[in-house]
Amino acid sequence: MSQQQKERHAVLLMVICSILWSIAGIFIKLIPWNPLVIAGWRSLLSAGCVAVYMYVTHLRFCLNRNSLISSVFLSLTFLAFVSANKLTTAANAIVLQFTAPVFILILSFFLLHQRFSRADLLTVLLTLGGISLFFLDQLSAGNLFGNLVAIFAGFSMGCMYLITGNVSEQERMSGILMGHLLTALIGCPFALVFDTPVNTAAVLSILALGIVQLGIPYVLYGIAVKSCPPLVCSLLGAIEPLLNPVWVFLFDGEAPGIFALLGGVIVIFTISIWCIWRGRHAQAASYERKTAERLTSQPE
Repeated sequence: MSQQQKERHAVLLMVICSILWSIAGIFIKLIPWNPLVIAGWRSLLSAGCVAVYMYVTHLRFCLNRNSLISSVFLSLTFLAFVSANKLTTAANAIVLQFTAPVFILILSFFLLHQRFSRADLLTVLLTLGGISLFFLDQLSAGNLFGNLVAIFAGFSMGCMYLITGNVSEQERMSGILMGHLLTALIGCPFALVFDTPVNTAAVLSILALGIVQLGIPYVLYGIAVKSCPPLVCSLLGAIEPLLNPVWVFLFDGEAPGIFALLGGVIVIFTISIWCIWRGRHAQAASYERKTAERLTSQPE
């Protein structure tokens, strides 16, 4: 298979991955369980899928600083995202989590002392403006808290990406596996504390969440990321926040408010355009660097 064919195949896998990720909201809404219980059992099932993938591909389990820290922040992301879906609308939960790249930018500025470009600063301001619109809708105390939890999910995901940086596939998949197991360890015991009715709809929904919505997509992502350019991966990831509220509206009738809808459009559009700009800027810088290296290496 040629490199171009590999990239096309990887893009197709990323599209499927994002579509499957997008069904989270509707199944979370359908399960009458505490969100911590849902997150725990979802991750336990997903951990099985990731473990099978690592076994089949002969990826050895790796326990080091990168995989451990990524697992902690990934677990926080899972717990916060499921909780946000129960506390606020699915649209709010997924779009506010989609702010992770902006948190990476802000954290890089304060922790790594990386400078903002004008485009970076404009992206941060527009995204923060879009987020603020989510809080202009008439919110109950629960919805307000849900929005804050969803923003924390974006923050924790941003921390995970920032801390791990460029890691090997072994570290990445080990971190994902440990993140799922940690989430299961935290969430599953709450089934003994909160009322957790077990019926056919709940069982089928949690199976769909754990295997179809989370387990299989992470395996597909692990395969796709090898050949799919990072920019393409990030842009195709925007399919998730676009489709997630659509499924919930079609099957549950839940619709975001007008301000939240406007804020979501601003956030998704701004971050997508910013990703395109950064990708092109990085490609241009790489081309200039390689050209300079060729010129300096030529004999006089």
